[in-house]
Amino acid sequence: MNFDTFPILSFITFLPLIGALFVMIIKDKDIERMMRNAVNVGGFISFSVLILSLILLFRFDGSNPDYQFVEQYVWFDALNLSYHMGVDGISIFFIVLSALLTPICIMLCRQSIADRVREYVVALLVLETFMIGTFCALDGILFYVFFEGVLIPMFIMIGIWGGPRRVYASFKFFLYTLLGSVLMLVALLYLYMQNGTTDIPTMVQNGLESGAQYWLFLAFFASFAVKMPMWPVHTWLPDAHVEAPTGGSVILAGVLLKMGGYGFLRFSMPLFPEAVNYFAPMIFWLSVIAIVYTSLVALVQKDMKKMIAYSSVAHMGYVTLGIFTATTQGVEGAIFQMISHGLISAALFLCVGVIYDRLHTREIARYGGIVKNMPKYATVFMLFMLGSVGLPGTSGFVGEILSLMGAFRVDTVIGTLAASGLVLGATYMLWLYRQVVFGPVINKDAAKMKDVNMREKIALVPLAVLVIWLGVQPNFVLDRIGPSVNQLLDNYQAALSPETANMVASGQLNTGITND
Repeated sequence: MNFDTFPILSFITFLPLIGALFVMIIKDKDIERMMRNAVNVGGFISFSVLILSLILLFRFDGSNPDYQFVEQYVWFDALNLSYHMGVDGISIFFIVLSALLTPICIMLCRQSIADRVREYVVALLVLETFMIGTFCALDGILFYVFFEGVLIPMFIMIGIWGGPRRVYASFKFFLYTLLGSVLMLVALLYLYMQNGTTDIPTMVQNGLESGAQYWLFLAFFASFAVKMPMWPVHTWLPDAHVEAPTGGSVILAGVLLKMGGYGFLRFSMPLFPEAVNYFAPMIFWLSVIAIVYTSLVALVQKDMKKMIAYSSVAHMGYVTLGIFTATTQGVEGAIFQMISHGLISAALFLCVGVIYDRLHTREIARYGGIVKNMPKYATVFMLFMLGSVGLPGTSGFVGEILSLMGAFRVDTVIGTLAASGLVLGATYMLWLYRQVVFGPVINKDAAKMKDVNMREKIALVPLAVLVIWLGVQPNFVLDRIGPSVNQLLDNYQAALSPETANMVASGQLNTGITND
């Protein structure tokens, strides 16, 4: 296969959609056989996408900061809109992450989904197309189509296969994210009027006057902040996670939350550098509040899913903190944290799903002492818990320490407050593990649960290996994202006024506190 001429990105993006069409036409009078065939076809398609994404990753030139595997075709000639796809070091790993988690969710769906399995597989495949397309799109309107498209299958997954309050949770998720995105669409239309195109590289090259940057930044911020989600627009996430089926929670935490951070890197920093610098202090304090406040809220949760959901808000606080430091360590740490959190949070929700499928409750008090009857489960759960708290040797440590290094370069007070989140995170995760795994045996049914089966091992072991491997060999990611990050930051500083650029270079941002 000649990757120089073959439209590999389009193929990877739309292959799941084609697979969804095949799954939809599967019909059989035997319901059980029809569901099995749907899972097999969906699993084969999504696994093929994973293989292709890995080929893409290993053919990716990590030393080249520019976009690679670029495809560009005329979309609407009269409006000068193009179908423009490409990847760089910032986006390549998110494509692989999306391709990795989808087949895992399809493989395990038979254990958590009892009805309409075929339609559930279709929703997952359509969702995969939108996720991968979001990270490949290099045109603003195309990005918006994919970015908003993920709402539809996720809304359906929560609304149909969710818990008792699924309708409330799905509508809250939809309305929160849609409201912010409407403002982003208005900003995109303004950018089109100014540039005559929504092609992202072209808009970055043209630049914008300082006055317009502030309003446009806020419009994009409204969308990306909700998607992250940042405090105080985070309240939809715990409800969505609690009501979503296991696969929905895995995709939501593993990939969808990363779209906001990716949007900041792809749009906000290149297009609105003056506004990014101006609003950075606000972002720092919102990030610190998210880290500390949601960690404290997580401490008092009685539902396992809700606790992990609040921990996700705290971890995303490190992402926004790292990005807006505009330092190499901060931005690289933010990207690494998103990748690591995508693996660890997805695995934690899978772990919750494993015991929920057996006991049908997420209440922490209903479990205890399962280390005796589920030692293998206790082992992998411990690994992901330690990765979540940032234990050295796991991927969680690398992203958090780099983000904090960037924060300390900008402001020691901000860095210190953010570092307190590590202690709080360790507190609630260790408490959760102690209660569930080593706590007193209160429920006899919990003591009778069987250990992880083969399907669950196939799903959890690769994630465990990646968490350890990326913690020991972080350069596999850092070497590939480094050139693109350096180019992003060089362009960012070049676009700032000379006075502001000098302040950024010396770490003297307007945070209200000045480092000596």
